[in-house]
Amino acid sequence: MRKSESKFSIEETLQKQRAMRANRKTALQRRIIAVLDIGSTKIACMIVEFDDKPKHEDDRVISFKGQLNFKIVGAHVTESRGVKFGEVETVADTNHAISTVFTRAQQIAKRNVDHVVVCFSGARPKSELASGRIGLIDKPVDETDVARVLASCEIPEFASNRELLHAQPVNFGVDHRVSLNDPRNLLGNSLDVDMHLLSVDKMAFDNIIGCLDRCNVNLAGITTSAYMSGLACLVEDEQEIGGACVDIGGGTTSISIFFKKHMIFAETVPIGGRTITTDISQIFGVSFREAEKIKTVNGGVVATQRDDWNICAFGSGKSTEGLDHEIYKATRTELIGVMRPRAEEILEIIRSKLREAGFDQLPGNRIVLTGGCSVIRGLDELAKRILGKHIRFGLPIRVRGLPQLMTDPQFSASVGLCLYAAQPDDELWDFRTPSEIAEGSSLKRAFRWFRHKW
Repeated sequence: MRKSESKFSIEETLQKQRAMRANRKTALQRRIIAVLDIGSTKIACMIVEFDDKPKHEDDRVISFKGQLNFKIVGAHVTESRGVKFGEVETVADTNHAISTVFTRAQQIAKRNVDHVVVCFSGARPKSELASGRIGLIDKPVDETDVARVLASCEIPEFASNRELLHAQPVNFGVDHRVSLNDPRNLLGNSLDVDMHLLSVDKMAFDNIIGCLDRCNVNLAGITTSAYMSGLACLVEDEQEIGGACVDIGGGTTSISIFFKKHMIFAETVPIGGRTITTDISQIFGVSFREAEKIKTVNGGVVATQRDDWNICAFGSGKSTEGLDHEIYKATRTELIGVMRPRAEEILEIIRSKLREAGFDQLPGNRIVLTGGCSVIRGLDELAKRILGKHIRFGLPIRVRGLPQLMTDPQFSASVGLCLYAAQPDDELWDFRTPSEIAEGSSLKRAFRWFRHKW
């Protein structure tokens, strides 16, 4: 790909992202915004209202970003139709599901909402690193130097079928001093920065954007579920010293790694709880819905001697025509024998992805399991055998107004999206582009950001 083509693509991305940032600013001025989590098995919508009321300790609305002044005033969830492996497969069904859940959430909230922030679980996200360096004049680092080093990062030439979703500065360094959050007022000869770049499949991205356009909503931000689950489930220490959030959903498994309170890696693999359900359905000859029920009620991945005598009954005793139908019976040990190999496969893939990302080199090495499939009995024990001992089960942070139903781990990405909508991390498009700075454009916008940030 020629360099001119890459530059054009980046400029187009900057325009899209800045337009979404402008929509979010408008939503904040109106003090209300919607968040939409598009998954393989469910689509969830929450209406978030911002206020200035002081928060109390028992509200438990705490994240590494500090207290956030918002509450959920309406929420609804519906079955995800038209979405497979986190990507749009049937446009009409997806449009109908989005419109249904968005309309119902507004009715519950008794509010009309024009702007929405969206996350999705597919589109094959890929992480890359861009670095920049500048020489320093004989004076302490100031805002101008920080703006210049951000502008010095060279964005790699992405393929034409990729879309840049995130571009976040994650680390500064002054000479030999690295892992700095704030390099200002330090003396040195050079200033370095690392920027995490996350791209996704452009076709899958455009299909989601197209569905939202047909639903007549103004997009105020779009991100990946892997990132949002990490925001919702990793505590401050885990985000600081190195933690991974593994969201095992219905159609996909999302992995995100955080270090120094920034996401440094994200990936999604097209395998999840529905694969286990499909195995049960095929092996025991029952419907998918019945297999899902058996998996949830009787399923597990670690067997005991007692399970040899624990009988599971498949089927209702009636066929679809209302005739008598034989009930198939199996021991729970047999059921676990079907579920465990697939669970091991999922965990082996997770281990491989974490190793490829260099997760074992981080000082924390803590892994949090979340997502709808994470509640399968015995999965945490099996995960400790395969992934390591520093594993815990993760629930999303409790935010004000969150319905009891949505405190379940399958809504981790939805809750993280609320946090992200209220206060997104700063990214490349919040600053002037390298060409704009080279042409002598004003840096006032960057200066305002750094004064507010630090």
